[in-house]
Amino acid sequence: MNKIHETAVVSKKARLGDNIEVGPFSVIYDDVEIDNDTRIGPHVCVYDGARIGKRVEIFQAASVSNANQDLKYKGEETYFYIGDDCKIREFTTLHKGTSELGYSKIGKNCLVMDYAHIAHDCVIGDNCIFSNGVQIGGHVEIGDHVIIGGMTPVHQFSIIGSHAMVGGGYRVVVDIPPFVLAANEPMRFAGLNSIGLKRRGFSTEDINILKKAYEIYYDPALNFSDSKKKLDEELGSDPHVKLILEFLNKSKRTVLRK
Repeated sequence: MNKIHETAVVSKKARLGDNIEVGPFSVIYDDVEIDNDTRIGPHVCVYDGARIGKRVEIFQAASVSNANQDLKYKGEETYFYIGDDCKIREFTTLHKGTSELGYSKIGKNCLVMDYAHIAHDCVIGDNCIFSNGVQIGGHVEIGDHVIIGGMTPVHQFSIIGSHAMVGGGYRVVVDIPPFVLAANEPMRFAGLNSIGLKRRGFSTEDINILKKAYEIYYDPALNFSDSKKKLDEELGSDPHVKLILEFLNKSKRTVLRK
């Protein structure tokens, strides 16, 4: 049985699963899908195009799937997807895609803290944590298990690789490779995210291989094309190093410097 507060405005066209809770003064538009066991707090707006998974918690005054801020957007039918078990905290703003991609997406089990913003055409992986005030521009791609510290802006079209950790209060204006720590102003490579990797079950051997991989990539005696080639030749068979190489081949912007 769903529990919908008497002051909430929920369209009869919205498709709600079982055991849904909608708090006071929240508004849910027509073209919305909300899966089972999800909780919508008070004063939340869920706009057309929202596709919300199971066991999601959306806290007070959040805005989900509102029209994006791209001036080229003319009201096309686009979407915002939120995966299962996510927590969307107070005053976050999540904008649907444009016709270029057609959607924005957050993966499963992500925590998006107060006042964060995720813009149009962003694709976010699973198990990510965005601290208070993180501002993610349009067309950003972020891998799994990424942590971004508070009050950090991420430039549009940036890529952040899986298992990276970005320090709070810095500007992300370059692509951040997988498995690394990124901090300082201007942003620089600050080592391997070793503690995070250990917590996620990476072995000592895995971590040592990744350290060696970044020693090769950031070797000052090599340019980045040569270091990438050497990395492939020496460690390219390792599955984690393959992820680094895939990232480097995909990046079209400046990659984080040491």
